[in-house]
Formats: sequence, structure tokens, C-alpha cells
Amino acid sequence: MSAVVIRDGEGRVLTVRKRGTARFMLPGGKPEPGESAAQAAIREVHEEVGAVLDPAQLTSLGVHATPAANEDGYTLRASVFEHPWLDIPGAAAEIDEVRWLAPVEGDHPDIAPLLTQAVFPLLLSS
Repeated sequence: MSAVVIRDGEGRVLTVRKRGTARFMLPGGKPEPGESAAQAAIREVHEEVGAVLDPAQLTSLGVHATPAANEDGYTLRASVFEHPWLDIPGAAAEIDEVRWLAPVEGDHPDIAPLLTQAVFPLLLSS
């Protein structure tokens, strides 16, 4: 799975809530056959929020393993990238809601574990 961190001028992180789910997560998804992790991230962000990312500005934040947000008992392994802020057109495809969240400490029932256990701690420490 690939996901992208996009922060606004206040340091808040773009998150999305997919249709039929309760937790906010980074935009992203599974790679299609033959796609690299970065290519999947770029495609998924475009599909989910309509933004066109510049591959040259994509920076790896590593690969993180956390509990899956919407599948109890499963582990998510995500290649996480960061991209500089850009205009976000809005929710598209299977996305019901877009929300900008300030990085927080600890688990929150409406925020995916990838954010609370890996990405937010990484952002808060830098």
C-alpha cells in the first residue's frame, strides 16, 4: 500500500475518509500490477482528491507496518511519501470526506493507526 502526506501552511495533514468507513487516513491505496510504490501513491492521490503530484517532489518517509484501519486482525504495510502542499480540489472516487488534521499524540478512534502510530510521531519528532 502507498500513502502520501500533504501538509498545509499550518502543518495540518490531509486525510480522507472512505465511503462506508469511520476512520480518517492518508490518501493512497494498493499498487496496480507493474506500478512502483511512488506511482501508486501519485495515481491514488489523483483518484481520491483530484490533485496532481509532481514525482520529482515526492520524498519517502519509509515503510511502516501498523494495524489495518478497517480490517481487524490485519497488518498494513505502507510505503509513505511526503509531497509539498498543493491545491486539493476535494473528495472524489470512494472518498466521502476530506479533513486537514493537526498531528496528535496517542490513538484516536476516528484516525487510522498508520497516522497515530507511525506518521504523526514521525512528523512531531522532526
